Amino acid sequence: MGAYLIRRLLLVIPTLLGIIIINFAVVQFAPGGPVEQMLAELRGEGQSTLGRVTGEGGGEIRGANSAERAGGGGGGGPVGTYRGARGLDPSIVAEIERSFGFDKPASTRFFEMMKGYLTFDFGRSLFRDRPVVDLILEKMPVSVSLGLWSTLIIYIVSIPLGIRKAVKDGSRFDIATSGVVLVGYAIPGFLFAILLVVFFAGGSFFQWFPLRGLSSPGADTLPFAQRALDYAWHMALPTLTLVIGGFAGLTMLTKNAFMDEIGKQYTVTARAKGNTEGRILYGHIFRNAMLLIIAGFPAAFIGILFTGALLTEIVFSLDGLGLLGFESAIRRDYPVMFATLYIFTLLGLVMQIVGDFTYTLVDPRIDFEARR
Repeated sequence: MGAYLIRRLLLVIPTLLGIIIINFAVVQFAPGGPVEQMLAELRGEGQSTLGRVTGEGGGEIRGANSAERAGGGGGGGPVGTYRGARGLDPSIVAEIERSFGFDKPASTRFFEMMKGYLTFDFGRSLFRDRPVVDLILEKMPVSVSLGLWSTLIIYIVSIPLGIRKAVKDGSRFDIATSGVVLVGYAIPGFLFAILLVVFFAGGSFFQWFPLRGLSSPGADTLPFAQRALDYAWHMALPTLTLVIGGFAGLTMLTKNAFMDEIGKQYTVTARAKGNTEGRILYGHIFRNAMLLIIAGFPAAFIGILFTGALLTEIVFSLDGLGLLGFESAIRRDYPVMFATLYIFTLLGLVMQIVGDFTYTLVDPRIDFEARR
């Protein structure tokens, strides 16, 4: 297993490099980059967030590298809209390109970017004037909290429920729970989040839960037990939203996997030898059925942790990595875009290796070293 893990870890390097190269090449041909957005704002085709834009014909840019980046798309100073002539002085265009680093060839920018990535130096945000690492670390607690607790609860609920449904296939319990599962699967996550806000977070009915952040003001001064309760209070509704949207698929996957194994010959043989149903289910069927579930764990975890939480973060006013990535894509904040892509891809590849290692824990008969 050790040699296999080393090979997989070494394979991460070219895989990660290839993904970054493909996405970097695609971005070079995508219209509407940061320079184009800045020029459009100067021409009066959009709302300028540069801090101040004045003048006739060429205009005067103040704060393009400070107020604009610090503002992150709106908070960097007084908002102005350039309504002068449509033509721009070439020197201003060149200055904008230099300030964003686009005065260098694409190959040079790529190699400089990858050189920094080797030491996890992702540069600075184009529109926030802050190191990308600081932005990611600032948003990480929200996404980790949502992804960790929702994934944990989904697996704790779905696996026992799926096993029970497989054992009681066709019973009233199976039919009733299938109705609940189908309703959870059919309702979009963002719609369920809105319903929770309306009913329980100060909408039209009750105000039992908060609507913003992971903690209440002044929670840092509370004892540990009270801080934990305050944290759980804030996480209840967002986590429930992700659980409702994610447990249905895993429940049905678990049920189908166990039903497929229950009908196989080795199960009939084990029952004929006098094994109890519990021994057959958890001593023989469990290991084989769980392999399919484990195979989908890395993708499920990454999806919930980063991408699936975007709408939940928006509805519940949680400033996490999902919202950061979305805003960066809209603003064409390339350092943040590529940094989040790099981290997500690296984590996804590592999770695939963890999933392979978990195979051997569930079923020791699996030997990756023997594969060719």
